[in-house]
Amino acid sequence: MSKPDKYAGKFEFLEHTADVYIRAHGVTMEEAYQNAALAMFETMTDSAKIAQTQQETLDVEAEDQYALLYNWLEALLVKFETENMLFSKFEITDWKETAESFKFKAKVWGEKFNPKKHPQKVGVKAITYHLMVVIREPERVVLEFILDI
Repeated sequence: MSKPDKYAGKFEFLEHTADVYIRAHGVTMEEAYQNAALAMFETMTDSAKIAQTQQETLDVEAEDQYALLYNWLEALLVKFETENMLFSKFEITDWKETAESFKFKAKVWGEKFNPKKHPQKVGVKAITYHLMVVIREPERVVLEFILDI
């Protein structure tokens, strides 16, 4: 799968045998997380066709950065599986890191899945920790993760 130009600098699909391997980028951790979520929904459908008509708020918390990325993507995947919701806009605020936990609040915008409007690409079964990477550099953040399809 080649990455569409409209997502240059946000995320790219890496080669992997049976799953989808993604590298998401951002200037900040928040931006990288937003782009990771966008990449997951782009894996499922054309995210440009997801209207931002419904807003929801999520609180995400974990004991480390890897679990936080996992919990974030898992929370969005559960919304899709239980409520048929697709999302295409993400705003992360109130990022807090302590020795015990990492947490943030997120506003997400999207709409219910409509097979006539949203072309199905591949179904995402789960998020995995396999090959998960969180790289923080002074100028950018890189997140790598695999979606089980």
